[in-house]
Amino acid sequence: MCSKQLWAIFLLFLLTFSVQAIDGIDVSLKKGNLILTSIHGGDGSGWGKKECAACHFMNRIHSDAPVIRAEVKQRGFDTCTGCHGSNGTDAVRQCLICHQGETPLLDEVNSHDFSVTEQNKLGDDDCLLCHDRSDMDGKFELGIDLTAYPSPSFFDEGRPYRSKVEFCLRCHNETHQIAGSEMQARFDNDPLITIETSYKYLDVHGRKAGTGQRTYAGLRDGEQAYGDVLECTDCHAMHGTHNDKLIVDRSHAGMTKLAPAIRDIPVLIDVVEGDYSQLCVTCHVMNVTVEQGAKDTGNGLAGVHRVGEDCRVCHVHGLAVQTGL
Repeated sequence: MCSKQLWAIFLLFLLTFSVQAIDGIDVSLKKGNLILTSIHGGDGSGWGKKECAACHFMNRIHSDAPVIRAEVKQRGFDTCTGCHGSNGTDAVRQCLICHQGETPLLDEVNSHDFSVTEQNKLGDDDCLLCHDRSDMDGKFELGIDLTAYPSPSFFDEGRPYRSKVEFCLRCHNETHQIAGSEMQARFDNDPLITIETSYKYLDVHGRKAGTGQRTYAGLRDGEQAYGDVLECTDCHAMHGTHNDKLIVDRSHAGMTKLAPAIRDIPVLIDVVEGDYSQLCVTCHVMNVTVEQGAKDTGNGLAGVHRVGEDCRVCHVHGLAVQTGL
């Protein structure tokens, strides 16, 4: 065999080895995946091991990602499972070791902990039901940062979620709930499971919305407009609130279309015995002041027609005869 043939074989070997090495990297932002797989280590030699420190040195971890590197150096190897999964072991995936404090708010008693009978702060297991494969890049992207539950037939099977509303309705419905996580109605028209249907009506705030032409019309500065569909999380806090029904207790926990000058104060929100005036007034302010429109709701804002009363007498999810605000 001539030297040219040997050189060609050698180059082919190098190319093949390089491709295998690249393909053997199971964790990659470019691939959109941070969860370790059975090829961890390139040949699977790293799979099934609990002790990350056996192969990875702290002074080299995430050297090209300074924000993550700072978190890992401060909190240690216990942070690994939160982003990279259990590596085929029974290790607990720790999310809250990094995600704690003000953003998201985790120190309030009410949260989306999948229990309607108890008050609990979120735990690591709760996080993973919605955020199984986040890419931790600081940007919230529906197709990456929310677990990809199969899309139900009424939203076109297999199509990615277009909004957080669609993701919420994947569980909160009567006919096609997630297998193994079904919910039973607590009473007639329980919004936990009827919201999919009621969301199609004029609602507060569903697919159809008010025209903005009525007596009490008016919105604060921002990108919001009558006719917009709001996300569930504009009014309902997933991570922590002191209000019942997971109503946000501060404006910068929701109200994403509100002008930052108001949203970021933040405006504080208390809901007591059905008085939602502090919630509504955060976004709504009447164009023409009538009734109690000039009365401070208790959080420094005024502009809604009733204060200190039960708003649910007229404003409820899915009220088909409601003609908008």
